[in-house]
Amino acid sequence: MIRDFKDFLGDFFEKIKSSRLFILSVIYAFMVFILGSKLFTMQMVNGKEAQDKYVQKIKKTVSTTGARGNIYDRNGNLLAYNKLSYTVTITDGGYYKKVNDKNNMYYRLVQILRKHNENIEGDFLVAVDENGDFYYTTKSDTARLRFIADMYGLKSLDELDDKAGKYPSNISAQEMVDKKLKTYGLDKMTDSDGNIYNLSGQDKIDLINIRYEMGKKLYRRYEPTIISTNISEEAKIDIMENTASLIGVDVENDTLRVYNDAVYFSDIIGYTGKVPDDKLDELLKERPDYTLNDIVGRIGIEESMETTLQGTKGSKTMIVDNVGRIIETISEVESSAGNDVYLTIDKNLQIATYRLVEQQLAGILASKIVNEDNPNTDTTDSTHRLIPVKDAYYQLIGNNVLDTTHFAKADASATEQSLNAKLTAQKESILVSINNELTSSAPTVMGGLPEDTKAYLNYIHSALTKKSIIKKDNIDTKSEVYQAWKNETTSLRDYLFIGISSGYIDTTIFFNDSNYSSAEDIYSKLVEYIQNMLKDDADFDKLVYKYLIRNNVVTGRELCLVLFDQGILNMDEAAYAQLAAGNEGFAFPFFIDKISRIEITPAQLALDPCSAGAVVTDVNTGEVRALVSYPGYDNNRLANSMDVAYFNKLLEDESLPLYNNATQTKKAPGSTFKPITAIAGLEEHVINATDTVVCTGIYDTINPAIKCWIYPGSHGPESVVKAIQDSCNVYFAETGHRLSTDGNGEYSSELGIERLKKYATMFGLDHKSGVEIVENEPQISDINPEQSSIGQGNHSFANIQLARYVATIANQGTVFELSLLDKVCDQYGNVVQDYTPVSNYHVDISQDTWNNVREGMYRVIKEGSARKVFTDLNINIAGKTGTAQESKTRGNHAFFISFAPYESPEIAVTVNIPYGYSSTNAAVIAKNIYKYYYNQISLDYILNNSALDVSDVRIGD
Repeated sequence: MIRDFKDFLGDFFEKIKSSRLFILSVIYAFMVFILGSKLFTMQMVNGKEAQDKYVQKIKKTVSTTGARGNIYDRNGNLLAYNKLSYTVTITDGGYYKKVNDKNNMYYRLVQILRKHNENIEGDFLVAVDENGDFYYTTKSDTARLRFIADMYGLKSLDELDDKAGKYPSNISAQEMVDKKLKTYGLDKMTDSDGNIYNLSGQDKIDLINIRYEMGKKLYRRYEPTIISTNISEEAKIDIMENTASLIGVDVENDTLRVYNDAVYFSDIIGYTGKVPDDKLDELLKERPDYTLNDIVGRIGIEESMETTLQGTKGSKTMIVDNVGRIIETISEVESSAGNDVYLTIDKNLQIATYRLVEQQLAGILASKIVNEDNPNTDTTDSTHRLIPVKDAYYQLIGNNVLDTTHFAKADASATEQSLNAKLTAQKESILVSINNELTSSAPTVMGGLPEDTKAYLNYIHSALTKKSIIKKDNIDTKSEVYQAWKNETTSLRDYLFIGISSGYIDTTIFFNDSNYSSAEDIYSKLVEYIQNMLKDDADFDKLVYKYLIRNNVVTGRELCLVLFDQGILNMDEAAYAQLAAGNEGFAFPFFIDKISRIEITPAQLALDPCSAGAVVTDVNTGEVRALVSYPGYDNNRLANSMDVAYFNKLLEDESLPLYNNATQTKKAPGSTFKPITAIAGLEEHVINATDTVVCTGIYDTINPAIKCWIYPGSHGPESVVKAIQDSCNVYFAETGHRLSTDGNGEYSSELGIERLKKYATMFGLDHKSGVEIVENEPQISDINPEQSSIGQGNHSFANIQLARYVATIANQGTVFELSLLDKVCDQYGNVVQDYTPVSNYHVDISQDTWNNVREGMYRVIKEGSARKVFTDLNINIAGKTGTAQESKTRGNHAFFISFAPYESPEIAVTVNIPYGYSSTNAAVIAKNIYKYYYNQISLDYILNNSALDVSDVRIGD
């Protein structure tokens, strides 16, 4: 048996040895042995050494930004440039697999930046106050709702407040923060020991901002996300020293946009910032390499010349290790700088004009503010209205010159604490009074309330409307209740209560639709809502302060003291002592003196007038030499990383610094339009140079009659030249009437409007001026030819449009598309493009017409009522004044258009002052601009001057 088994095995092995599979098996076994030995040596014998030498290699391509081009004035003075800065970015390369690990890395970064007082940037529009309470940073209810809708991922505001209750619009800032903390896993973020972090309010905001910004790149994770800009050298070093624990974080060399003489040029140059989400697609059409991280022009020349100023990107392809260290650079394409832009603007002329405008406005205010409570009556005309000083005192609070939030802080001055105590006591009393009025069974009708109580209740109505609790679109304006509210014959209590059943009060904010509630229950909740709303309403606090000032509870003396306490005014020990001693009589002259010295500016007070525009144009080229909008702002604080607090303050500023008064503010031109009426009348042969119209002081051919400014006086017989000189309304109303009368003696207002429009269009008043910044469309009047002939009707033009019109008169017919651009040069100074304003058409009228109109404008200055203003000007000019009344309770709008020298025109100067009372004030500004331009006064003289004396000359227009 055993022998048989041995024979079997022998035969079996003989067969195997003779098989090819045996040879292969031996070879395979040998290879497995060798491989196993090698792996054993690598992992067990030399494993640690191999691990130490191992480096993960990753290919990475990054783009490099080309430097943005500079902006210069026409003489090569630098207005905008770049300086080196450092930007913190994060790229999500997938290194952190767990959400908690990723959040911990972000938290480490936040702590490093916080240590160096650097800010985290982001568009999560919630902030935390000093008490640790969260609040929305949006400055309108619509913006808040848009943000909330974005946070829910909704496309439309209409999707808010759905029936399922998933998307409530009344979510508080605290609730929004809690929601995002949970979404991002920050509410359960733990340290290495498993302990949940006790995050501060600012920690939460910073971490949410990082996660929110990173989320925008969800499908472009290879792109770095900007987290903080313009960080210090110390912060950069700290981050780089911690790169091993900050995988994906990088500090990149960047540039910071800087603006010289910012306030004077901000409305022209604008500022830069990150690409807005809704702007990226538009930019990609211009250039395919734009990303959301790019810094681009947001407004002004920075925006209009974006692709010219923007540098060309380069790229660098590198091999980096697993912590981002560069091992090798494979290839590199150099970036190139953007082109430089030269403006037509003369820097010194711009600065001089701005300061002259400010000085004149200060002079007007100093002359108009009086130490009286009620200086105006129902019969006070718009030229002679005065400003009660209490209104001026209030504006220190109303226009946020003083920081009222500091009144309640621990380090508040004694005066600030006193003011806060007065507000608190008064507000408590007011809230009780309001509650009584809203819950009374016999509430007082609005017309029967004291002025302050009525103001408080009207504020509530406005606030509820802004919050869409009162739904304006649901109100039947023909209903009895609405008419009673409009006529102040009902109470706010009744108006709101009826609104619940009438459907114009949104009740869903108080009760779910699924639950039935009585009108009484809903109204009770509404009253509770109003009380809570007013408790922390800063605008309501301002209203309370307004009446505290009017009622002498808060005094001008106290407010002047706080100007020193908060550093608004430089300390003057003697003046401070006078105010602190309780000298109420000292406050008024002190206050006026500070206005006259422009230590308190017209912009800060935001009274009438607080704004103006002035344009200086080369009449022979169409180049703009100066374009001033007062007030300006510091665009350095908006560029690069926007100072949100400063931007919001600008938005709230009642002087509207972000609104360009030279290109956007549109008003009726008043008598500055009369030269066009004269040209239309002469060219259409309805008047001639020798014809006269007798001015009786009133034009009663139409109804209602038009009074001349000289009424109840009269001008007597007026020719076209003398009518321009005297700005006679009767003459030009008659001309407008004749333009409306056809050859058969038939009157047609449409014909008159058509003819006036024809000539206004010839002078470019039918379209924008051509300047390369934001500008509103002009409007030529299409009603009432007689009113339109004297610059009223519904004409509406910006200063820059009047500038082109008067320049066309000066050069006798060339209508330029005005420009702010002189040339574009590359970084080496080579001219890439030369900008010469174009003229698309010419005004072809008779030389006699030109002569008559220009002579009339010359005589306005030499023989008309404006002559006394210009007696100290050593150059001949031609001009036309204009005033336009918009409100009987505010000053007239003031205009002046002009050119010089009269004999051989070189420049045109146009000035507009909204609510500037009298065209005299605009004319004085223009005169001083001419004085500077023609070397009669120096820039140093202007810079060292204070408020200008207001001329008492009354110009008739």
